[in-house]
Amino acid sequence: TLPALLFFIIFIGIPICRTLLLGLMEWNAIGPATWVGLGNYQRMLSDAVFQGAFNVTMLLTFALTVFLTVIPLLVAVLFNMGWGVFGTIYRTMLFMPAIISWVVTGALWKLILDPNLGSLNMLLGNLGLASLQQNWLGEAEWVLWAIGVVAVWQQIGLYVIIFYAGLQGLDVTLLEAAAIDGATARQKFQHVTVPLLRPVILMVVTLNLLNGIKLFDVIYVMTGRGPVNASQVLGTYMYRVAFANPGLPEFGYGSALSTVIMFLCILAVFFQIWMNRRSNV
Repeated sequence: TLPALLFFIIFIGIPICRTLLLGLMEWNAIGPATWVGLGNYQRMLSDAVFQGAFNVTMLLTFALTVFLTVIPLLVAVLFNMGWGVFGTIYRTMLFMPAIISWVVTGALWKLILDPNLGSLNMLLGNLGLASLQQNWLGEAEWVLWAIGVVAVWQQIGLYVIIFYAGLQGLDVTLLEAAAIDGATARQKFQHVTVPLLRPVILMVVTLNLLNGIKLFDVIYVMTGRGPVNASQVLGTYMYRVAFANPGLPEFGYGSALSTVIMFLCILAVFFQIWMNRRSNV
């Protein structure tokens, strides 16, 4: 285990410790670093952009966790009913977007959602639905909806496969016993399938929480955090402060922001551990 431990310490442990330390300083990468203690974290309490980015991050994380847990589970149940070769084809088609990187996904959908040349608005116009055409990425009321749809499109296939694999491993005798006792399809799903899939559901929920908290690249490519910070999340704000600041970079404040993101991810992992222990009691 020593090589793996050394790799972790050098490439993960030391950078994390350095980030935690930088979060307690002010440093513009030019002059010497100045110790400010918890000053960067106190600054967040009065930083309206941070508060907006935090709220958007939590909103997207909650929405994506719900949609990317419930919808894939229902789709996997449908696939598990037996579609023969068509089921394999449909699962493959559904999984294909998951192999595309977030950057490519963002660039692709940015073209699709373009208000002037995008295929979505053109399709709506050709169908006589021009009244539904929108500037999907340029208006604050639509931008989060657009990002949410893109995220669901990109990730749903992965979670369908995870749930489908979990369904394949269930003890069918329990479902048969429930059917003999007169349970309906809904009752079997609610009282047999879902409880047996609890570990898989918890894993999917945790992955969705982590992906939502760390969401960055697709937003950066599609909107660049606009319009007027409407799609600003913690990841894009951290990047702007540390690497794309119009003035001098603020590595101290950026490190503090990344520490907050890391802390939220740790909370998500602890949530999974706590729920697993409760389910095993």
